Amino acid sequence: MEDGAPHGDEHSYPQHWEADVLLRDGGTARIRPITEADADRLVEFYEQVSDQSKYFRFFAPYPRLSDKDVRRFTHHDYVNRVGLAVVVRDRFIATVRYDRIDPDGRPSVTGTDAEVAFLVQDAHQGRGVASALLEHIAAVAQERGIRRFQAEVLPENRKMVKVFTDAGYVQRRSFADGVVHLEFDLEPTDSALAVMRAREHRAEARSVQRLLTPRSVAVIGVSRQPQSVGRSLLRNLRGGGFAGELFAVNRNAEPGTPIDGVPSHRSVLEIPGPVDLAVIAVPAPAVPQAVAECGAHGVQGLVVVTAGYAETGPEGRDRQRALVRQARAAGMRVIGPNAFGLVNTDPERPLNASLSPALPGRGPFGLFCQSGAIGVALLETAHRRGLGISSFASVGNRADVSGNDWLQYWEDDPATEVVLLYLESFGNPRKFTRIARRLAASKPVVVVKGARHTGSLPPGHAVQPASSGLRDETVDALFQQAGVVRVETITELFDTGELLAFQPLPAGDRVAVVGNSDSLGLLTHDACLSAGLRPGTPVDLTTGATGENFRIALDTALADPAVDAVIAVTIPPIATHRPPTERGAQEPEFADALIEVAGRARELGKPLLLAHLALTDLPERLKAARIPAYPAPERAVHALAQAARYADWRRRTAEAEQTARVPELDRIAEDRARALVEAALQTRTAVAARTQPGGARIVLSDEQAAELLGHYGIDVHPALPAPDEESALRAAAALGYPVALKATAEHLRHRADLGSVRLDLTGEPGLRRAFRELDALLGGAARARLVVQRLAPRGVDTVIGATVDPAVGAILSFGLAGAPSQLLGDVAHRLVPATDQDVSALVREVRAAPLLFGWRGAEPVDTGALEELLLRVSRLVDDLPEVASVDLDPVVVAPRGLAVLAARVRIAPLPVRSDLGPRAMSTL
Repeated sequence: MEDGAPHGDEHSYPQHWEADVLLRDGGTARIRPITEADADRLVEFYEQVSDQSKYFRFFAPYPRLSDKDVRRFTHHDYVNRVGLAVVVRDRFIATVRYDRIDPDGRPSVTGTDAEVAFLVQDAHQGRGVASALLEHIAAVAQERGIRRFQAEVLPENRKMVKVFTDAGYVQRRSFADGVVHLEFDLEPTDSALAVMRAREHRAEARSVQRLLTPRSVAVIGVSRQPQSVGRSLLRNLRGGGFAGELFAVNRNAEPGTPIDGVPSHRSVLEIPGPVDLAVIAVPAPAVPQAVAECGAHGVQGLVVVTAGYAETGPEGRDRQRALVRQARAAGMRVIGPNAFGLVNTDPERPLNASLSPALPGRGPFGLFCQSGAIGVALLETAHRRGLGISSFASVGNRADVSGNDWLQYWEDDPATEVVLLYLESFGNPRKFTRIARRLAASKPVVVVKGARHTGSLPPGHAVQPASSGLRDETVDALFQQAGVVRVETITELFDTGELLAFQPLPAGDRVAVVGNSDSLGLLTHDACLSAGLRPGTPVDLTTGATGENFRIALDTALADPAVDAVIAVTIPPIATHRPPTERGAQEPEFADALIEVAGRARELGKPLLLAHLALTDLPERLKAARIPAYPAPERAVHALAQAARYADWRRRTAEAEQTARVPELDRIAEDRARALVEAALQTRTAVAARTQPGGARIVLSDEQAAELLGHYGIDVHPALPAPDEESALRAAAALGYPVALKATAEHLRHRADLGSVRLDLTGEPGLRRAFRELDALLGGAARARLVVQRLAPRGVDTVIGATVDPAVGAILSFGLAGAPSQLLGDVAHRLVPATDQDVSALVREVRAAPLLFGWRGAEPVDTGALEELLLRVSRLVDDLPEVASVDLDPVVVAPRGLAVLAARVRIAPLPVRSDLGPRAMSTL
């Protein structure tokens, strides 16, 4: 269903129930409420249903609908009686209806049960239509207060029984009077969610497969000008070896006149046979007519290279949305608009529906980008480096088909071994994380993310409002948790991808460096250390080394159980007795040695790669043996470091599935915490805040924050207000010396550099003196909001936070307190809910982590208590999605225990989660 809540009278037409859906075979359809205006559509639909299907629906012969039936099935109150239809090309292909009933099965306006019944045209059975309808009618019913569906099905109607039983809901089943009676609760379960996501995966993968493997293609907009876009596309399709039927569409062409040897037609409608894919290259004003004709002819998919859409401004965005609505209503998916095209290198079904005349050969890489210019660069780079691709897509404004769809396809595609992405924005970050994590468990996903520092969106990219300001540290956390390998440049994209595709994953980070140059070996050694690898002392074979010397040394390194990967480094041999023209004669020897050793390296599961200088022919000799060769040591090392981190993620993820857990914690009072949050959101201040720009984030008072955290076993070190000197003395007496005096005003929080904190106050004289100093320095005690706090045990100051990013969910953060960590961005992040292994890694991930573990002889602090605190914060924001952020700063971690000295909690109304409802395509 479309995002948003119902507006106005609940009996009025609920437009937010409308949704585009993807069916099992990859086709699209529209689900919407049935209205009084649908009488003719309903009658036409019913006439196309077989007698058997009608019998299954009504349990008796029912050849036609009476006027009374038509009225009953088209008049709904959208509360107690609801009907939905699946629509393709403005025709019904399926319907579903529920009627609210009381416990005795009679019509009701207050009951929480409803009878539900489906009818699907025979021609569309088996496409997953009923399953999609069930998800949407269940969501509608829940919105209207219905908690359980009842259905009666004839035993021989096995397809319908299977729809219900496979849905994943908690069911009760009985058989009486020749009828199967089913009851199932509508509360979503993990099983139901898993079923929906599995269906989503199959449908999206199939929709991409249909685009890549058409049996017939029409290029619309093929002019007589040889250099026109349409003519280029037509030539590329022919030159790419497309073996199916190819048609050119030119409104001004004489029927049957060939263009570049391809038969031409004035309209798709004049083409005598079916058309699976249409490539549209007409001016933007002519696109709607072309799309309409494609829909009428039954075209399955569109590649729209035409520009002039959302990248041009608001009017163009409206045209883009209308384009997608028009295509989906006719059952078609869209690549683009403003697309560069798509490519399939399968020799059985080759397709070059792109603007690139030259393509890489067949190979293991799936390429995706959102930019035509980057698409050209990707294809050119792959071609120049001799790296083959399985498929390619450059989707332009990605108004419909997105990177998530391609990830779904590549997961199942045996020809794709490594996925390479250039991303500029995320349409649905939550979904990307979920799919990428599942895919990365079996195939590497390597990404370059544009606009890392600016955060800007390219013109034309439609995203969820929450995704438009996605912070780069959030993107990093998303990639890290999903196992996505993030690189900085296109060069690194292919460097890393080549190693991951052609070499085994390293078992660890221990590296042997073997070569014929001491200097190059040392450069490689230093690069390994900088990249977080553990290199051994480089083995220098000297510049006079032969191929046999290399083979022996490499064999020795590979046989060493303390080595996980080997980097061979080489320069041209220096042989003064040879003329310069012969000094490259030993390159074949080096190549033969590497090729011979490469087989043993693979058997041992150890990657072997080459870093070389000034040996232009050697990389080419190694391609057949799939040995990556890099013209600089740092490039080889960076690729290996990325592979080592990815391999470590794979191992940890596999282990975590067996051992990681979210521990049960004591002192959790979720009900009390929820009641506190709900009460705070109902205050006058909170209600007023909802009208302010940016939404309604309400800051809890210090007392409320401490109480909320206390319900999750998080104790905030007590502090008492000190608006005047005598209040400060009374507070100290109540808390007990020694104490600290500090400012808590917003502009002074955590600003010890401004002198707003006095520590180690052991008695009344010192406290009086400190109070007078801060009172004078900070413009008055009241303005500074001075408080007295009992002194915490000595330890390491840390910062713990949790922030809800509407695009990806809650993110848990950890770092050490202080300006250096802030300036260097030394903060680690994890998505919530965090496991015990997540928080253990989080604590150790920051660069300043050695301070927690006894650096320079200091006593190690209580990291066990720190990890438990992180788990408690994770549990809080996971249980209470209204909690928008939690900041604990500082948290002093002592050798035994810890103290939370200050806490700030912000809350907001429950955010809408579009990823937990029924399957629906994006409406951005």
